Amino acid sequence: MKTIRLILLALLTLSFAGSISAQTADEIISKYVQAIGGKERLSKITSVYTEGTIEVMGMQGSIKTYTVNGKGTRQDIDINGSTMTNCFGEKDGWSINPMMGSGIAETMPEAQYNGGKDGIDVGGMFVDYSAKGYKAELLGNETIANANTFKLKITSPDNISTINYFDATTFYLVRTVMQTEMQGQMTESIITYSDYKGSDNYLMPYKMEMDMAGGQFVMVFTYTKLEIDKPIDAAIFTKPV
Repeated sequence: MKTIRLILLALLTLSFAGSISAQTADEIISKYVQAIGGKERLSKITSVYTEGTIEVMGMQGSIKTYTVNGKGTRQDIDINGSTMTNCFGEKDGWSINPMMGSGIAETMPEAQYNGGKDGIDVGGMFVDYSAKGYKAELLGNETIANANTFKLKITSPDNISTINYFDATTFYLVRTVMQTEMQGQMTESIITYSDYKGSDNYLMPYKMEMDMAGGQFVMVFTYTKLEIDKPIDAAIFTKPV
């Protein structure tokens, strides 16, 4: 009987592994989009507003994000009375960073803009990713925080690649690995997503942890408020003069 049980367990394991590997990159992305609300629902959202807290290198602050679907997204981070702003529009972006010695809005470098412009769409780059010019490649499976995940490489039309991990059970995005610039040098950044919750049939991770350069710079975002279709004046995306 023990031998039979072992054989059955082995067959079940192989069956499960086969079902995991049978997924395609397109199917995984489609299931992720469905998991956070679905393509039809996401397309009908006019705006998303969030509030939360941020912890960075022992300091604490607040964060507010304003997104008008398909038009722009703006993030204001307040730490110790200084407000940092990153804003992405349909064609370009700008930022204000008093901690770098300037309170003046500066146009984003092209690489920085290209790396974050997908945020203007609710659902990011994954909704209609192929039509937007993105390519997806399934690299296999990997265990992330005790969860089996699908590992996908996503390449943008600008040839920027990220590695994305989707939970094989929930299909939530649980981690993204990318190359970012830090103090003039390219370094690996790891963003871990957790605590998915939502409002009006739209889900998002309420916690995000960003680890840059192997722990040299860590930021933790914890969201406490989510409002869907809140009136947002698109003028806030215009670069101050």
